[in-house]
This record gives sequence, structure tokens and C-alpha cells, in this order.
Amino acid sequence: MSPLGPFAPRGQDAGLDVASGQIPGLPGAPVRTPVRAGDTTAGPGLWPAIAGRLATRQLWIELYGLPGYGLTLRGRKVSAFAATPRDFRPHDPAPGRNVLAGRFMLAGAAMEVEASGDPWNRPSPSRPFAVELHAFAWLPALMAQGDRGAREALRLTLAWANAFARWSPFAWGPEILARRVVNLACAARRMGAVATETERLALADSLARQTRQLLRPPGGLASRAERLTAAAIGGCVLAGPAGQGLRRRALASLDGALRTTVQDDGGHASRSPEAGLELLLDLLTLDDALSQLSEPTPEGVSAAIARLTKGLRVLTLPDGRLASFQGGGASNAERVAAARAHDEDAEALSVGKVAGLTRIASPLLTVVADTAAPAHGAWGAAACAQPLALEIACGRDRLFTGSGWTPAATDRQALRLTPAHSTLTLGERSLNEPLGGWKGDLLGPRLVGPPIHVTADRREGDGAVWLEMEHDGWTELFGLNHQRRLYLDQRLDELRAEERLFPTPGRKEMVRQIAAPYAIRFHLEPGVQASLARDRRSILLRGASGRGWWFRTDGPDVAIEPSVHIDAGLTRRSLQIVVRGSARTDSETKIRWKLSPAGASGDPA
Repeated sequence: MSPLGPFAPRGQDAGLDVASGQIPGLPGAPVRTPVRAGDTTAGPGLWPAIAGRLATRQLWIELYGLPGYGLTLRGRKVSAFAATPRDFRPHDPAPGRNVLAGRFMLAGAAMEVEASGDPWNRPSPSRPFAVELHAFAWLPALMAQGDRGAREALRLTLAWANAFARWSPFAWGPEILARRVVNLACAARRMGAVATETERLALADSLARQTRQLLRPPGGLASRAERLTAAAIGGCVLAGPAGQGLRRRALASLDGALRTTVQDDGGHASRSPEAGLELLLDLLTLDDALSQLSEPTPEGVSAAIARLTKGLRVLTLPDGRLASFQGGGASNAERVAAARAHDEDAEALSVGKVAGLTRIASPLLTVVADTAAPAHGAWGAAACAQPLALEIACGRDRLFTGSGWTPAATDRQALRLTPAHSTLTLGERSLNEPLGGWKGDLLGPRLVGPPIHVTADRREGDGAVWLEMEHDGWTELFGLNHQRRLYLDQRLDELRAEERLFPTPGRKEMVRQIAAPYAIRFHLEPGVQASLARDRRSILLRGASGRGWWFRTDGPDVAIEPSVHIDAGLTRRSLQIVVRGSARTDSETKIRWKLSPAGASGDPA
């Protein structure tokens, strides 16, 4: 039985036109298609990873797929539940009412199920839908519907356990399994309260089997902390020696996984702000579960919670949502607030650098810049090739942003490329690209290509902040470095910037092109209004608050063009400011721009 059904294969969704290399809705932004098998830009470190995965993947598939494998997941009998961990994520109860009516609405797709039916033995409309379905993303909202919701959740859970009693690569895949265990663990005790004795035993047995599988290979380095956290939560919920043994095994390995995943500055090793937020929420759930059992929270878990909380202060913008970089979406303000509710310094103004994202601020302007190279290897499965990208909030209005791509939008891989964020591109090319073809199927769509070296220097004084960033990603194609200089006047709430393209120092090979067309993009948050002034160099911007801001530039060609933005997995139309021109590859080119409050002297007519 396939849990997916005939969903569209990767690359065939409207989000990425592989044939033309266009991002639909982003006119004038052609990009190269993802790296395919045989492309040498994949890098020398790719082949050892491919060889290792080939050597192990088929082994685990054949082993776990054996008819008797399920017997190895049986352990000590579990007959009760010990804890009811709190899921700190806020959930809208409306989707739960839809599930009660037989409508599953997940990842922008829908499925209708007849009364007393279930979604398991039928095709899913898309892969993202199938991921959320089998991760039980619908369960928290259903549990919010009282006893009726709990009974329906129990019925659907036991139907899944019956349909997928045997291991399968998708439904029992490590990332999906981890999310399903967390959702089940938070609801298990309440479901057990409306279950018969037979149903409760079956529910406990299913949760125990899935938790045991989480502690077995494979899984990968990038999701190890999340899997072990989920297994520890499952072990807290299962009563008796079985649960105690599972949580001890998970906690024994979790400390090392957290040291690898959570950086000293509070960032996630993937560099995704949203990944750090989600791990923090899971760790808070684990902390709550251990508290219910009157067991101390391990020091490594407490330290990771503290680091992630500190990092979250820097990565939360004035609108209460996250900065959206490196495969992490903005999430929503309620989710972020739930993760920061325990933070005693939640109101403190935070500036600084977390996971390579640097924040500077004035009373009305908040700027976050990507000042590090994209994550690579296993950590690069959701990375984006967008060095020096910016997000700018004016008051509580987020004006400049990026495409908002997250792994939930797996079928829109083109939005991970350089033109899809607020940074500079040359020749409408992308610096790195997602791995595609059979290699991508094997290793996941990790970002591959030539290495990008990024440097940054931040200084402040006399009522101003300077941030100077530079990367050499364009050296191989055009022999140029890109430098972005920002000067934030904290007294005037004015941001002045200079984009500088100059020949890479010490380059050994001559570049054939004498000119390189550039495009500096400023993607606007959906709903932001943009009006081009008569001088053709100034644009008036207004966000939700109605406050006006002038964007000015001395670039030769300025335009307002359509763009797209991913919000909660759905594609929304937006706008972008594009400054175009041509740079010589044998000399220096400078383009200046400024963002200032409307109403100041010298505003265009």
C-alpha cells in the first residue's frame, strides 16, 4: 500500500518550470535548473555521501521490510499512560471541525472522506499533503473538539496502525515518524480516557513500537536532535519500565545531539530560524513531560532551551514573527510568542548575530542580513543560495523580505535560488542550486555548488550602525566580488546602502565577459503598496500601518515587478523592486540606495 498515491513528482508542479528555468510569477528572473546527475558543480564531497547512502539505504529497506521485522519492535507490555505533555504550539480548532466532517485540509490541498471512513487506503493529492497527513498534523486541532474529537482521533489512529502495521519507507520515515510520535504522545492519555481496554492497549502498543523505531537507524545527522527529543517525549508518556527504558535511552544520546545542533549563539545548525523555533517548542514539551514525572530535566536540555530562547530574541522581528531566511518561514506571531512565554527577558531589545544572521536596529528600522554562507552537506537540505540577503521592518511593517520558501513547499525548489531573496544577482544566475535527479532522490535536495565565502564587519557609535558584508560567490562566473555596505542612522531612522562590485583580488583566470548584467532585488511583503515617483528613481512604500517610506536609488533602471511569496505553504502574489544595470568585470561598479521615512525634505513630487 502506498501512503502517497499519484501525487505530482518533484519538478512537475507549477512552482518550478524545469524546461524554461523560470520562476512563475517572477518575470524576468530566469534561473538554472537544479543540479542533475553528472553535474560537476555538485562538489567532491558529494560522492562519499552518495556511496554511503547507497550502501546503507537498501540494507535498511530490506531489513525493516522483512515480514517478521515488526516483532522486533515489541518490548515490555505497556497498559497505561504516565504523562500528558503540553503541546506549546497554538492550534486553530477549525481544522478539527473539518476532520470531524470528513474533510482533511492540509498543505493547501484537500481530501474528502465518507462517514466512518479514513484517509489511509487512498491516494493523497500531493506529497506535502501526505507528509502532514502521516505526521498527524491534524491531530491537535481534532483533540480540541472535546470527547467527540478524542474518539474520532482514536478511531483514525487505530486505523492508521492497522493499515501501516508494517514498516514502510515513507510512513515510517524518520522525520515523519518523529512528528507523529510527538503529536500522538501529547494526545495519547486523553484518547485513552475514551477508549475501551482493548483500544487503549492497542494505542499504547502502537506508540511504543513507533518510539522504539525512532531510536534505530537510519535518520541522518540533521534531524537527530528532533528524533531523540520525540523519542524521549514518547518515553515519558508510556507508563512502567517500558517507558522508563525508552526515555533513558533517548536522553542519554540527546545531550550530544543538542550540542551539535544548537550553536553557542542560540542558532540552529541548519541556519533556519524556524527550525530553531520548532526544536525549542519540542524541548519545552519534553521539559513539561519530565516535570509531570517529577524527574529532573537534563542539564544539556535546559542549556539548549536557554540558548535557543536567547537566539529567538534576535530573530524575532517587531511584527512578532521570525526573520525568514535559509528555509525557515516567518511562522506566526502566536507560535513565536508561545515559545518565548517562559523568557524572563522577552521585552529586551536584542541586536547581534545568531546563526550567521546579523540584526541592527534604530527606533523605527530593524534590519536582518544574511552574513554567512549557506549550510552544506546534510544540513543544507533546506538551505538557500542567497548571501547578503536582507529583511527590513519599518516599525511593525515588514517591507523587504524574501520568497518565504520552506521545506513544506518542496515542489517550489526554484525559490531557494539567488533571485528569490532581497540580494544582488549577476547574469540572472544562482550561486548554488538544489541537488536534483537521482542524487536528490537519494540524499535529499541539499544545496550544492561552489563554496561561498562571506565576511562581515559590524560597528556602531555616534548614533549610527555600520554593517559591511562581502562574498566571493560570483568569482567563478564573472570574476567579481559583491560587497554590501549598510549605514543605519539611528537618529533619523534612515538606512543608506551601497552595493559594490569589484574584481576579485588575486584571481588567476581571466574572465571572458567584459560586462555582467546585474539585478538588485527587494522583494516586498504581500500587501505592501509600492508607487513609482515621476523621477523614476524613487518608490513610495506603505505597509499595513499606512506609514510611508521612500526607497531611492541612483541605479540606471528601476522597476516594480510581480513576485511570489510562500505563506504557510501557500503561494501568494507580491511585488518586488528591481534595480538593473551592467557592471564591467575589469573595474569597480557602485550602486547606492536609501530608505527613509516619507515626509522628510526633498520628497519627490
